[in-house]
Amino acid sequence: MMTVTDVPNASTVTSRQWRPGVMPMAIVDVVLRVLARRFGTMRWTLERTSPSVSSSLSAARALRTAREAARRVPAYRDHLERHGIDPAHIRSVDELPETDKASYIDPNPLPTRCLDGRLPLIGSTIDESSGSTGTPYNWVRGAAERDHVRRMISFFARYSFGDEPLVVLNAFSMGAWATGLTTAIALERNGLVKATGPHVDKILGTMRELGTEHRYLIVGYPPFLKLLLDEGDARGFDWSAYTMHALLGGEGNSEGLRDYLLRRFRSVVSGYGATDVEIGLAAETPVTVALRRLALERREIAEALFGETDRVPMVFQYNPMLHNVETNARRELLFTVCRSGTLSPKVRYNVHDEGGVLRDDELRQRLAVFGITPESLAPDGFGRLVRMPYLFVFGRADSTVSVMGANIYPVDVEGGIYADPSLAAHVRSFRLSLLEERPGETRPLVSIELERDEPTDELMSQLASTIEAHLLATNTDYREAVGEYPELMVPVVRLYAAGSGPFEGSGERIKHRYLG
Repeated sequence: MMTVTDVPNASTVTSRQWRPGVMPMAIVDVVLRVLARRFGTMRWTLERTSPSVSSSLSAARALRTAREAARRVPAYRDHLERHGIDPAHIRSVDELPETDKASYIDPNPLPTRCLDGRLPLIGSTIDESSGSTGTPYNWVRGAAERDHVRRMISFFARYSFGDEPLVVLNAFSMGAWATGLTTAIALERNGLVKATGPHVDKILGTMRELGTEHRYLIVGYPPFLKLLLDEGDARGFDWSAYTMHALLGGEGNSEGLRDYLLRRFRSVVSGYGATDVEIGLAAETPVTVALRRLALERREIAEALFGETDRVPMVFQYNPMLHNVETNARRELLFTVCRSGTLSPKVRYNVHDEGGVLRDDELRQRLAVFGITPESLAPDGFGRLVRMPYLFVFGRADSTVSVMGANIYPVDVEGGIYADPSLAAHVRSFRLSLLEERPGETRPLVSIELERDEPTDELMSQLASTIEAHLLATNTDYREAVGEYPELMVPVVRLYAAGSGPFEGSGERIKHRYLG
C-alpha cells in the first residue's frame, strides 16, 4: 500500500483502487516532489509502494511525457509524422517509434528538440557526452531536472552507504561532462565533497591531510579506481588505516574487478546512466550486488532470472516514478524520462544497451523457486528493502566479437584478467578485436596496456592462459567452438607499454575503449 502523506488533503492509494486517471497527473507530480525532498519519506514510499501501483504510475507518466513532447517539441512532432503517427492522437507509448542518436538526435538541431523549439539561455546547462562512440554530443538540462537527478544520486548513495557523513573524493573528470559536476553537487547532501578529478596525487594528498577518522567515498570510473589502488600500493600508501567505500560509474565492471577493489574498499557499488538520457538512471544496491554474485555461482538462477547462463549482467534498481523502461524485440532497453518539465524530453530512447526489467514481485516469484528471498541477500541489519524494479544490463548490444560462431564479450576478457589479482595488478586497459593472419582464418586478439612494466614473454603467456581458462569455464559457445576449431579459438595476447601501440593517446580519453 502507498500512503501519500505530507500533502494537504492527501488520500490513500492502494493497488486495488488506483488506476491511471483517478488522480490527476499534476497532483501526482506535487506528491512525488514533496516525498522526494527528504530521504526518509522517499525511502518509506519506495519500500511500501506495490509494484503494480508503481508500474501503472510509470506507464501513465510516460504517456503524459509523450503527449507533451508531441505537442510542444518540434523535432519529436516531426519524428512521429515521419512514422505515420498523428501527434494529436497518441493512445499508448508502446505504439510509438523508438528514438536514438541516428534517427532523432543527428537529424534535428538542439533547439528543435527542446520544449517550444527554443534553447533557454537562463537557468539551463549543457552537458557534453564523453565521445566514447566517436563523436561528443551536447545535451541541455533545465534546473528542475538537474535537481531531480542530484536528489536521486544522493538517495542511492545514502541507501547503499548509510547515514553517517562521508568525505567524498570525486575522481570523475570535471568540465563539460555531465557525470563529474552533477555527481559532485549531488553528493554534497551526503558529506564533505572535494572534486579532485582523476588525479592520484590529489586524492592521496587529501586523505593524508584529513586523516583516518573519516569514512571516505571515492567516486570514479572503474579503471581509475584500480589505478589509484595500484599507484597507492607502489608508493607504500597505508590503505588499511582508512575506511573507504567506492562508487563506480561510466562503464560496467566485472565481479573480478569488484573483488580486486574490495581488497581495500569496504563496499563497491556502481551507478548506471547514459548522458543521452540522464545520469543516475539506476544504481546497484547491496541486494543487486549479492544477486549478481549468486547468479554467477549458480547458473540455474542466472537462467531463471536473465534467460541465459554464459553472460551474467549487471543488476540495478531504478525509480519507476522518474523513468519508464521497456525492451524491444532485440532486448535493447528503451527509456522514457517521465517527469514533467524535462527541457529536452526523451521518449522510448534507445542507447543500444541490451538487458531487461524485472518488477519486484516478478523477481520474488523467480527466486522463490530456489527458496531465496531478496531479504536473505541483504546485509545484516540493512532494514526494509525498497520495492523498485530491477534493471539488468548486459552492455552495448554490439560490444562483441564473433569467432567461429562464438560471441566473446569484453566482460569475458576482464573476468579472465581479474581471475588472478597478481596479474591484474600489471594491467591498465585492454582491447578485444579479431586477428586475421590468413584470409578467412580469424582469432580473438586481446591487446593489453600495462600499468608501468615493459612487456615480457612470461607475463604475456600468463595472461593468455588465465583469459583462455576463464573463457573455457564460463562461455559455452566458446567451449563448443574450441572442440571444433581448437587452433583458431586460442586467444592471441599482445602486450604494450603504457600509452604505446593501439593505446597511444588513450590518456586523453575519459573512458577506456574495449573493442577495436
